[in-house]
Amino acid sequence: MMRNLLLAIAMLLGASTVSPGSAQDRPAMTVWKSPSCGCCGNWVKHMEKAGFKVQVHNTENLDGVKMSARIPENLQSCHTAIVGGYTIEGHVPAADIERLLKEKPEVMGLAVPGMPSGSPGMENSQYDPYDVVTFTRQGETKVFSSYK
Repeated sequence: MMRNLLLAIAMLLGASTVSPGSAQDRPAMTVWKSPSCGCCGNWVKHMEKAGFKVQVHNTENLDGVKMSARIPENLQSCHTAIVGGYTIEGHVPAADIERLLKEKPEVMGLAVPGMPSGSPGMENSQYDPYDVVTFTRQGETKVFSSYK
């Protein structure tokens, strides 16, 4: 099972990108999450509402997924996705993913570390400011967008 998961992640990381536009042009998104995590399910709904086609893999081995995807520990959250050859970690807003796919920066992906209240999938009466950051294979991070 783990070998198949690693192969799937490797194939998706090497996938070619497709320019965003209509939902039909968008690359498919694959998400790994815990089967019991409600906020992850809400984030998937946020992505689908934005027009992404999402394939979900429920797993109890998220640590293995994050290790295989080379997500730095300080950036980890509760779910991991691959889209257009980029890794998406945590509650990243759909608009930021659309921008990433349009601009195609030379990064591994985007992350929202932790689980900030008010981020997509974590909507409630509270709102915590948070940053969406890019990350590289060398461990470099840079703020991609901020939500105050």
